[in-house]
Amino acid sequence: MADAAFDPDFLIDLFAPFARVTVKRMFSGHAVYRDGIVFALAIRAGLFLKADAETTPLFEAAGMPPFTYGRASGERVVASYRRMPDACFDDEDDLRKWAAIAWDAARRAPVKPKRSRTKTVRQER
Repeated sequence: MADAAFDPDFLIDLFAPFARVTVKRMFSGHAVYRDGIVFALAIRAGLFLKADAETTPLFEAAGMPPFTYGRASGERVVASYRRMPDACFDDEDDLRKWAAIAWDAARRAPVKPKRSRTKTVRQER
């Protein structure tokens, strides 16, 4: 699947058999949301689904590698997302299965507190 096809309309149509989704721009790609929760990432490296300790073995058994990225220090970071199986692009049953696995993992993930965008100003005495 050509990564260039990962535009918002394509992603909305792709996940339509699973659920109504929204797509927001993120870094070098898009985050895919269901009910305000991210369960997929569409980036230059491919399309990745949320995984956790419970679902990672399913992705590993299917041969789906994790999304990794490099830091400026040269360290490689393994994210909690796994490549989506190619069959999901052609088979709605596979798409629903894997999207549901990712959705369940996303719902189990702890909610991160939102960072405040206000700056603290120190008063001069």
